[in-house]
Amino acid sequence: MRIDVFTIFPDALDAYLGIGVLGRARRSGLLDLRFHDLRAGASDARRSVDDTPFGGGPGMVLMAPPVFEAVEAVAGEQGLPRPLLLLSPAGERFTHAVARRLAAEPGGFSLLCGRYEGVDQRVADHLVDGELSVGDFVLSGGESAAAVVIEATARLLPGVLGNDASRVDESFSTSALEYPQYTRPAVFRGWPVPDVLVSGHHGEIDAWRRSESQRRTQTRRPDLLAGERAVPGWGEQGSGRG
Repeated sequence: MRIDVFTIFPDALDAYLGIGVLGRARRSGLLDLRFHDLRAGASDARRSVDDTPFGGGPGMVLMAPPVFEAVEAVAGEQGLPRPLLLLSPAGERFTHAVARRLAAEPGGFSLLCGRYEGVDQRVADHLVDGELSVGDFVLSGGESAAAVVIEATARLLPGVLGNDASRVDESFSTSALEYPQYTRPAVFRGWPVPDVLVSGHHGEIDAWRRSESQRRTQTRRPDLLAGERAVPGWGEQGSGRG
């Protein structure tokens, strides 16, 4: 899968996403990550990408011209996988269901990292295909959000994890939290693992895990038991090119 990321800090994302599971996926050719510097679209000697907002207010806003220039240059030279999604607090909430949708995109997808006080609204209205938010909080920029989206999506691709069963039997894969996990030693500081896990009875172990998954979900995230809500298409989110 190819994923393109537009950011003012391409080296930072490249370094983080070059280690561990994703690093191996990139080296093996399963994952093609391409990072593009938004400053490449700047027209002045200082490579400026931000300016003060019309109407006043604190902070700076990413300007439309350099963002459009950077995205359109890549699209013209390398092609660009769509959808192109802006990482924004106002975006569609990113969930496991959305990660599965992205993992199923045949041509990959692209991410645009916001910065400062936000992005010129014309970028959201006329350049991107939708917006994503990783949570109800504010970040200094979209880079950490991009890392979350990429990791959550890439690990769903066949072959990325060492054991593909790991991406099926885990939290949120079945609208429930994963059951508690234990490993050796069987007793640590007087705290033993549940007897059923060392019993060797796989049917009883499976039943215990299902029960614990339901109990933990009911206690901690009862909202998940209602099932995942439908995820609209990118064009149905009130954003997109046009």
